[in-house]
Amino acid sequence: MQIVSGGVTDLGRVRSNNEDSFRIIEPLNLFILSDGMGGEAHGEVASSLAVETVERVCATPKGDSDVTLAGASSENWSPQTRLLQNAVFQANFNIYQSSQEHPEQRGMGATLTAGWINGNKLSLAHVGDSRAYLLRTGNLQQLTNDHSLVAEQVRRGIITPQQAEESEMQSVLLRALGAHSEVDVDVDEFNLFPRDVLLLCSDGLTRMVTEPEIAGTLQAETDPEKAAQKLVDLANERGGLDNITVIVARLQDESKGWFSWLRRDSGKRD
Repeated sequence: MQIVSGGVTDLGRVRSNNEDSFRIIEPLNLFILSDGMGGEAHGEVASSLAVETVERVCATPKGDSDVTLAGASSENWSPQTRLLQNAVFQANFNIYQSSQEHPEQRGMGATLTAGWINGNKLSLAHVGDSRAYLLRTGNLQQLTNDHSLVAEQVRRGIITPQQAEESEMQSVLLRALGAHSEVDVDVDEFNLFPRDVLLLCSDGLTRMVTEPEIAGTLQAETDPEKAAQKLVDLANERGGLDNITVIVARLQDESKGWFSWLRRDSGKRD
C-alpha cells in the first residue's frame, strides 16, 4: 500500500502562542502529535521535546533510549510497537527531567499520540486527550481513550457525553507526559486496509468540530494536506478556542492500471 499524508497546525483565534507540535517522518511512515501545557512558552518546550524524542528513538535501529521498558506489554506485539512504547516512556522522562532541572518549567507537560505504519499494521501509542481516529468505509472510529476527568466520568456513567462537552473541566487531564518520572502509556495494534484514513488531532479540533463533520470532510477531500487544512479552518470558524493540529494519512493501493503495467514492462525490453 502507498501512504500519502499531510499535516497542519494553527494558533487558533484565542491563544497567543501555539503549544502544539507535530511531525511526519515519511521514510518511516511515523506520525507524531503532541499538545503542550504549562503556561508561557513551557507548553511549547514540552510538546517539542515529546515529538523530537519519539522521532529520535524510533529512527534509531536499536532504539536510542535510556529508560528501561516499564509497563504492560503484550508478547504478541511487534518489535516496532514495543519500540514506539519505549519512545513514549523516554519522552515522558525527558520532559520530567527538564522540569526538574529548570524550576521555571515546573508543571509543564504534554499529550502524545503517535501512529507508526508498517505494511498493513498500525502501531499506536497514546497519553492524554489528543486523539487518533480511523475512517473506514465511511465510519469514523476513535482509536484512543481520552485520559481526562470528564472522559473518565462518562466511562463510569457519572455524567453523559453531552454534559462532558459542556463541562468546564474538559481541560483537566488524569494522565500526561512529564507529570511524573513514569507514566502509563496506552499501546495497541490495528490492521489496516486500502482506503483507510488515519487521523491524529489535538483537542483544539475535537472541541470545535463534531465527529460526523470530521468524517464528512475526510470523505469529501481526498488530498490529506487539504483535508487537514479544511478541518483546521472549520475549527477556527467555530471559534478556534485552542491551538489546532491535524495529521491525515490515507492508505491506497499501488496503481494497477494499464499504464503502470506498461511502465513496468518497458523496463524489461531490450
